[in-house]
Amino acid sequence: MTFTEKLLWSLPPIEVGGRSVKRYHVTADPAGIDPAIEKAAYAILPELLPPEPDSTPAATFVVLHRGGDDGAYLNAYSWVWDNVLHFGCAVAGQPVLDCPDNDPTHFIRLDRPWIGCVWELPPIQHERDAWVRHILAPDQPDLDGYLADSLTDGTTGDRA
Repeated sequence: MTFTEKLLWSLPPIEVGGRSVKRYHVTADPAGIDPAIEKAAYAILPELLPPEPDSTPAATFVVLHRGGDDGAYLNAYSWVWDNVLHFGCAVAGQPVLDCPDNDPTHFIRLDRPWIGCVWELPPIQHERDAWVRHILAPDQPDLDGYLADSLTDGTTGDRA
């Protein structure tokens, strides 16, 4: 098996379910993710968010990943309990993961204890550091600073 890094883009934050959502897209296609897949993914996003708010600033980051086959994946990581990530995942186009068909716009919730594949993991370290930098370390949390602090566009590979 030959491994190749994929392209990663940071998109402007959006508001969903009362939460500010930072967005990352991952794909091997230089044209990016098909708008129909993006629309379908963000339509299921409210189902992936924490059920009840707590006193933590309402922030989430998502990774929308278009696989090399029919698959599409949406990973939602939401900050809760001050410094903990709540995880929710949806998948489309992967019958092996109980999807009803190969349609990459037909998302369903994935209830497995997985947090992401190698191409979906790079934002986690950056988001952890940004959360500490803008929310936990200052005297006053700076949610706007956190939302503005995203990985730069590039690949999913080494960012040192």
